[in-house]
Amino acid sequence: MSERYERGLAALTALNGPDGVAVIDKLSEFAPAFGEQLVEFIFGDVYTRPQLDLRTRQIVTISALAAMGFALPQLEIHVRGGLRAGLTREELTEIIHHVAAYSGFPAALNAMAVVRRVCAEAEAAAADTH
Repeated sequence: MSERYERGLAALTALNGPDGVAVIDKLSEFAPAFGEQLVEFIFGDVYTRPQLDLRTRQIVTISALAAMGFALPQLEIHVRGGLRAGLTREELTEIIHHVAAYSGFPAALNAMAVVRRVCAEAEAAAADTH
C-alpha cells in the first residue's frame, strides 16, 4: 500500500471508525481501484491538508452533501463523523437550516431527516452506555 493510502486510511478511520472502513472494504470487493482512489485522494490528500481542522472539514462536507439533496448515504456517514469531530445536534441542524437558504427546502428536508435519525441513534447509544 502507498503512503497516500496509509495516510488516507488513518484519516478515514479517525473520522468514521469502523463504518468508514466497512464502506471501503465493501466497495473494494467490487471495484478495488475505485476504493483505493477514494481513500488516497479524499482522505489521504484532501482531509490531511493542514489548512482546516477536522471539525471544519466536516461542516464543509456536510453542507456540500446536504446541498446536493441526493447523497444521503454519504451524508449519513459524514454526520456521524461530524459528531465524532465534536459537532453538536444543534450545530448540525443549524448547518442544514443554513443550507436550505441556498439549496432549497427539498434538499434540506432530506438532509434534516438524516441528521435527526443519526442524532437520535447517537443519543440512544449514549444513554445505553450510562
